[in-house]
Amino acid sequence: MPALGDPHARILIYGLAPAAHGGNRTGRIFTGDRSGDFLFASLWRCGLANQPTSTHRGDGLRLNDAWVTAAVHCAPPANRPTPAEREECSKWSVRELALLERVSVLVCLGAFAWDAAMRLLVARGGEDLVLPRPRPRFGHGAEVTLGGYTLLGCFHPSQQNTFTGKLTAEMLDAVFQRARAITGS
Repeated sequence: MPALGDPHARILIYGLAPAAHGGNRTGRIFTGDRSGDFLFASLWRCGLANQPTSTHRGDGLRLNDAWVTAAVHCAPPANRPTPAEREECSKWSVRELALLERVSVLVCLGAFAWDAAMRLLVARGGEDLVLPRPRPRFGHGAEVTLGGYTLLGCFHPSQQNTFTGKLTAEMLDAVFQRARAITGS
């Protein structure tokens, strides 16, 4: 699944994997499902997107200072990637992050993305960078600096979280506003 965004982005939004009936169907990450609807509306409200919706490739959506990608690049069965799938895709993520030279903040959508992002930064940082002990715990609004990057934890904008109020629009907006404050954008 190809990523989406501004190649000069300072904010990387790191998801779990393409949704079978969303990005996997439309060919663009977070596009065509309710998680994406919630995410792109927030990006628009926070000045990181030119429009509040994304329905299909070629719909005119442009991101500003943001890049959206996933820890796993194919739709996993039952939306549950295995550690082996995460590891297989990690080499793509390392290369992707290397190409995004201005990224300094990773917004991790969910605990899986949080763990994958820490592993990504260790892989990117080489032998000198090791995961801290104890490992920083995921939580909405969690913040940690690792290898020159800031990780921000955010509940995933899945229906399970948004329909129950575990994640509200205001909560998601606050994470993106914090990311913008860190980057000075």
